[in-house]
Amino acid sequence: MSASTLLAIAEAWLAQDPDDETRAELAGLVERARVADEVAVAELHDRFDSRLQFGTAGLRGRIEAGSNRMNRVLVSQAAAGLAAYLLEQAADGVTPSIVIGYDGRKNSAVFAQDTAELMTGAGVRAILLPRLLPTPVLAFAVRFFDASAGVMVTASHNPPADNGYKVYLGGEHQGSQIVSPADAAIAAHIEHIATTASVQDLPRGDAFEVAGEDVVDAYVAATAGVAPAPAGDQLRVVYTAMHGVGWETTGRVLETAGYPAPELVTEQIEPDPTFRTVSFPNPEEPGALDLSFATARATGADLIIANDPDADRLAIAIPDATEASGYRRLTGNEVGLLLGWRAAQLASAELDGDAAPEGTLACSIVSSPALRTVAEAHGLAFRETLTGFKWISRTPGMRFGFEEALGYLVNPETVRDKDGISAAVAFLGLATSAAQAGESVAGLLDRFAATFGSFGSDQISIRYAELSRIGEVMAALRELPPTRIAGAAVTRIDDLVDGFEGLPPSDVLRLWLDDGTRVMIRPSGTEPKLKVYVDVQSSEGDAGERAATVAAHLVALRSELTELVA
Repeated sequence: MSASTLLAIAEAWLAQDPDDETRAELAGLVERARVADEVAVAELHDRFDSRLQFGTAGLRGRIEAGSNRMNRVLVSQAAAGLAAYLLEQAADGVTPSIVIGYDGRKNSAVFAQDTAELMTGAGVRAILLPRLLPTPVLAFAVRFFDASAGVMVTASHNPPADNGYKVYLGGEHQGSQIVSPADAAIAAHIEHIATTASVQDLPRGDAFEVAGEDVVDAYVAATAGVAPAPAGDQLRVVYTAMHGVGWETTGRVLETAGYPAPELVTEQIEPDPTFRTVSFPNPEEPGALDLSFATARATGADLIIANDPDADRLAIAIPDATEASGYRRLTGNEVGLLLGWRAAQLASAELDGDAAPEGTLACSIVSSPALRTVAEAHGLAFRETLTGFKWISRTPGMRFGFEEALGYLVNPETVRDKDGISAAVAFLGLATSAAQAGESVAGLLDRFAATFGSFGSDQISIRYAELSRIGEVMAALRELPPTRIAGAAVTRIDDLVDGFEGLPPSDVLRLWLDDGTRVMIRPSGTEPKLKVYVDVQSSEGDAGERAATVAAHLVALRSELTELVA
């Protein structure tokens, strides 16, 4: 793109930008680029040479001016394009509807207000949630209002400078996130708006509805019903919202379910778009739970419950004397397998006489294969899906679904997305019942291993400065794949790029080793990372020997795989 064309595009963007902050910073870049400032010119190219792509994950990016960033121009174009799609899909004489939610990130409320006004101006019935709320409440609200669609303004656990735009569909989709071909159809409408209209000329309306508290009350009641507190002694619990919007709703759910109020990580309990106490507001990141560990040590807590900023994910930590902090965060697979076991036991408990249990346990292809073992042991169906709850949530007859990235769906009858609040109350009920029977969460994990075998998982995340590096690494692995890893021969490689055994196409490589190890390699869908997932199992020796074998094998695999993809 020539310098003159670049400047013309940037100036056209300036002319339609309603945001004082992004307009001012873009004006400064344009002024510097006019005098051939190389840094400014390079920055303009980065912002305008491409466009932030709308896909099944919606939109997500850094809040700045430009077509390759999150801002009011881009969000307005997305809202108008989504409105056009909903009107196109609506039956004759039917007015489509949409519910809009937002979290506590920078500009979340502004983007939500813009969306409500533009939907109304386009002729779509718009319902704005009453205040900043967790993502699971929005997913619930799509079904509560029987809406055609939902939008949640959030970037979940991304860095503070980011925001995002997630889209859900109602009706036959039951409030699940969008999948193909809806994403492409919506993207085409957005592109048409972006190339034919200024956002200043898009019709707006202020007659949108603001939802009452009844939708929040209904979510709280339904979620508290997932696992009412068992009578008897209760656990000492620490809770952190990770500077997000989870506590108000989670606190109400726990109280309604009959659990005592947890000790709060006060430094992280209120919404704060700067996420000032953590480098990344993701419970998986090193250091993110340090304040939770400190609070737990001070209070002698039995359990730590952590939500990510929009409360759709859950992290659990338990006492562990071998850890310097005194606590250990469970992996997503450990939490998911215990919750999956709980779901299977509940399915079996519902049976009358010799009736066979019904329903399906589901997880993503990168999550632990142990869930299949649980399902088979209880006579339930099992299904693997591509990563993301847009796929997991669509499993027919699902009783429970999870992905190892701290996402769990324990109440599919009310929410068709991962829900860190309902998962928290389910896990708390599980842990409380175990404690009342004299068993710790660590003991539950040991009993799981004794029942189903020893499974071990590890994840390696390589963050790259340049996004293009991810494609280069994946291409190199396809062109010259490894033949041995950590002393084991690679016996099979499944390339999912064109689809595989009923799975839609996805940029994933699955390697099988001759010792039963499974290795999955894929780009992250939301961050500039390459992710490697490793699953091993052992049935040799007693429980201690199996666990030691699994642990040693994971260490060796981590070393070689890190070198392979670095």
